[in-house]
Amino acid sequence: MKFPIPRPVEQLHGPATALRIRPRSKGNFTQTCNHVYAEAHGFGLVMDIFAPASPTGLAIVDVVSGAWHSDRIRLNEHIGLGAIDALCDAGFTVFAVSPGSVVKFTGFDMIEHIHAAIRYIKTHATAFQIRTGSMGILGASAGGHLAALAALQPQEALPNARDPFLQVNTHMQAMALYFPPTDLLNFDGKRFNIAESSGMPIGGLLFSEGAHHHTDAEIDEKARALSPVHYVHPRMPPTLLIHGTADTVVPLQQSNLFEARILSAGARVERITREGGGHPWPDVAPENQQMAQWFLRQLG
Repeated sequence: MKFPIPRPVEQLHGPATALRIRPRSKGNFTQTCNHVYAEAHGFGLVMDIFAPASPTGLAIVDVVSGAWHSDRIRLNEHIGLGAIDALCDAGFTVFAVSPGSVVKFTGFDMIEHIHAAIRYIKTHATAFQIRTGSMGILGASAGGHLAALAALQPQEALPNARDPFLQVNTHMQAMALYFPPTDLLNFDGKRFNIAESSGMPIGGLLFSEGAHHHTDAEIDEKARALSPVHYVHPRMPPTLLIHGTADTVVPLQQSNLFEARILSAGARVERITREGGGHPWPDVAPENQQMAQWFLRQLG
């Protein structure tokens, strides 16, 4: 496959327009930028592909979102987290998927975009040199929230569909989540309010037209529908949760709730808790290494 040039398009609409720095990374991969995986309302949906020096055929779909925004600043922050370095060191091909931003798309739209990305990757698995039965999904913060919702509600293949992309399923074999919101109705004992951390009302995440004309009951119904804890089931993928005890953005309670619900369902879950860790913490490298090794055990 011939990949596009590293910076094929101009970055429009701040804050990404002001981006002039590159994230710190070992550079142990070949990065392909802005590879289009789907189109929505005329918008091209893109992902960056990180190919390791020694690929193993294993693949990770990395959902890139911060406060439900996706742009190159969020991606570079994510690269700076170091998780992609750790995965590429272990031989994983990483597909960093941008599912769109809340200023244009609801959370429900973003989940559909993640499914479209998975179908695209699986449809072109031979060209990407990966195995479709050895794929995991990863996300941090809002990206972890969306990754969990996509993994917990996989879409089945439609073998007779005219669209070839619909002929593959979106099942993932494992998922790892860094400090994910998991229950928007019980966010440290109250309904989640995105305005507290991002200056944006939660209505844009739940409703395309905002929440202004919706009742509290309608808002709660949508918030429940965007809460991963309500989709836990016994056959869900093995799950790894990574969270810090001093996270003031997404409280540790969110991983506690999710872990308890998974254990109650009889599914598999493991936990890495960083004492004093924030959102995230500066020396996250040990947890990244544990995450990569965990994925190898699940998928390798």
